Amino acid sequence: MRDLKYLLAYLLPLVTLSAIYYGGIWSFATLFLSFMIIPALEVMLPGTTQNFDEVTEEERLKSRFFDVLLWLNVPLLYFILGYYFYTLATHSLLWYEVFGMTISVGLLCGAEGINVAHELGHRTTWYERVMSKTLLLSSFYMHFAIEHNLGHHKNVATDEDPASSRLGETVYAFFVRSVRDSYLSAWHIEHERLRRAGHKILSVHNEMIRFQVIQLLYFVAVGLVFGWWVAVLAVVVGVIGFLMLETINYVEHYGLRRKKLTSGRYEKVQPHHSWNSNHTIGRILLYELTRHSDHHYKANRKYQVLRHFDDTPQMPYGYPGAMLLAWIPPLWFKVMDKEVAKYTC
Repeated sequence: MRDLKYLLAYLLPLVTLSAIYYGGIWSFATLFLSFMIIPALEVMLPGTTQNFDEVTEEERLKSRFFDVLLWLNVPLLYFILGYYFYTLATHSLLWYEVFGMTISVGLLCGAEGINVAHELGHRTTWYERVMSKTLLLSSFYMHFAIEHNLGHHKNVATDEDPASSRLGETVYAFFVRSVRDSYLSAWHIEHERLRRAGHKILSVHNEMIRFQVIQLLYFVAVGLVFGWWVAVLAVVVGVIGFLMLETINYVEHYGLRRKKLTSGRYEKVQPHHSWNSNHTIGRILLYELTRHSDHHYKANRKYQVLRHFDDTPQMPYGYPGAMLLAWIPPLWFKVMDKEVAKYTC
């Protein structure tokens, strides 16, 4: 019964559906929930550092419940996207309703789309990896499937990783660097894979080319069915989605760096190279993404068994609250630079 709390993760898609259905000021419902209600609740509700024993871990790993929770996000997300496109195309909406609905759906693409895609992308089954890429399509960020697994996890907490924010770097400067360099890194990684396999760059074997074609077809399909202005808003939704991801990237590794050894290589990734958060609400709604220290330490561990480590850097706020703080750089630096100093001095 205690595992049923993860059903609360569906609160975000349900609220987004309500935002589209009711319109008016309710159009901003997902924004209000994500960055007003949840941060307030996380201030009042303490997290827990409890880990599961080996027997409970094994039981949770065998349970299909946790997998099905993830899988259902694929049809649910695209149903909501279709409903959003249909509403834009067939209803006479006020400008602020379009604005609010677009923000709400964009936030959903980040929280339920890319976040779930991230978890599924670490799985070994072909169908879960297909699901992951399908979810990434909604944010036009399919290259994440390559760069995150083969680039970010290898180079995390170093200046060689575009997705590891640097001490004193604003989130807005990070957006430019991470979005640009992560995309270029994905092309480079795919180029090297094809070269080793003996395939040509311009071929059907190039997954990056396939990603661009699929994303273009998605845009065209939305335009032909619902209208081209709706297709443009589909892109806006995607941008909001991947900027949510990049904001999370920013707070997850801010200022933390691995040491470079005399051999020229970096030390092995450890739990203390990522910011961790045990705030309960964020853990549930984001499928334990906030226990990020263990995720980078053991990337193949499923979300339902991620652990807390006492010596890991702990975020003073939950992830939604930290994201709000990050968008105001002077406040972010004032709070977090002191926190960084505790773990790097």
